[in-house]
Amino acid sequence: MSSAQPNGDPRRRNVASPGTKSTRSSSSKPRGEINGHTDGQGDLTGLGKAQTATMVHWSLPALLSWGAVTGLIFGGCCSNVFTLETIVKEEPDSGLLITFTQFLITALFTWPSHFSLSHPPFFLKPRAIPLRVWIPSILLFFAINTANNFAFGYNISVPVHIILRSGGSVMTMVVGYIWGRRYTRMEVLSVSMLTVGVIMAAMADAQSKGKTSTSSASTPLTGFLILFVAQLLSAIMGLYVQQTYATYGSHWHENLFYSHFLALPLFLPFRTSLLVKFHHLTASPPLLLPSFPAALANSTSLPLSVPTPISGSLANALQNIQVPTHIASLMLNALTQYLCIRGVNLLAAQTSALGVTIVLNLRKLVSLFISIWVFGNTLPAGVVVGAAVVFGSAGLWGWEGQRKKRREKDSGRGRREGEQREREKERSSKGG
Repeated sequence: MSSAQPNGDPRRRNVASPGTKSTRSSSSKPRGEINGHTDGQGDLTGLGKAQTATMVHWSLPALLSWGAVTGLIFGGCCSNVFTLETIVKEEPDSGLLITFTQFLITALFTWPSHFSLSHPPFFLKPRAIPLRVWIPSILLFFAINTANNFAFGYNISVPVHIILRSGGSVMTMVVGYIWGRRYTRMEVLSVSMLTVGVIMAAMADAQSKGKTSTSSASTPLTGFLILFVAQLLSAIMGLYVQQTYATYGSHWHENLFYSHFLALPLFLPFRTSLLVKFHHLTASPPLLLPSFPAALANSTSLPLSVPTPISGSLANALQNIQVPTHIASLMLNALTQYLCIRGVNLLAAQTSALGVTIVLNLRKLVSLFISIWVFGNTLPAGVVVGAAVVFGSAGLWGWEGQRKKRREKDSGRGRREGEQREREKERSSKGG
């Protein structure tokens, strides 16, 4: 039994009515038949274009965001290490001034987002976390950064400084165990390997410089001790901030501003030393600016509307501006430090802890290679082996920590599902 054809059937659509001339223009062709395509090919082509446009629309912001994060971390952090070594290579005891400048620049750049005219007398927006909670973190942050930069005054090279600071997982485990946390065998193994790598790198560096003699052993050992204390305080601060975020929420913008801004008064007891060191850096050779106006003034193609005396006076003014090399490096170091911090926080907001660990370890490796290549630092075989063990163990630590967190999350979900099933059984038994 045949069914009636619907009104939209193509065979009806192309039948001319009586007395009407049957024509078929290109506009009346079925969809997809124009330009020689069939219906299926036209649909697929349009669908493919739509999918491509949708993918570009949604993926382009993500790609730009990841590009910005990569640029901030590898550009900002690696440039920060470069400018740092430029200073400490000739002025190793300028660590306190470097720390102060970093804190000042970061506080200035983060202040506008917390400024509010409607909240006198300090004109700061209301905090999500009480100030009394931030005080311990601020004190620890000040001590850690001061100690890390202060260690350069004890003949600690930048490559070894990078390697030793990569061993923070050791202190994190020790402090975490005292705090009540427990760790897996893989985490214990990775931290044990990391400890061996740090010791190998430190001993090899000291031996290569002839620092094992009793007359000069106190200098590098003091630097190693300072870095050890800094790593211990950093582990304590990390656990404290983590507990703070768990209680009040992850307000890292607030932490970034107050940890730098409220730490500035702590530099007041050292103001005399800071001024002396600043004046010392101003005595470095000048960094001459390119005299582009002078080149324009001497050019024969200069437009008639540009008066030569003005160009010449501007050229002379710029030629008289001489920025000391170390002051320029100091400002660039503080600026790149801020960019580095922004990049790390943006990375932490977009990826897991494992991703942060891997990217930061890669960044430290790149900084290490830059220090060796640009500044001609030579690392003994023991330092190279120790560095490989340190970075490999740090990556293993991050991977195991992420796996442990995922396992705990899955077990928690299974426990909640089991409890829900038990409640449903109780309700069904009561209903029966």
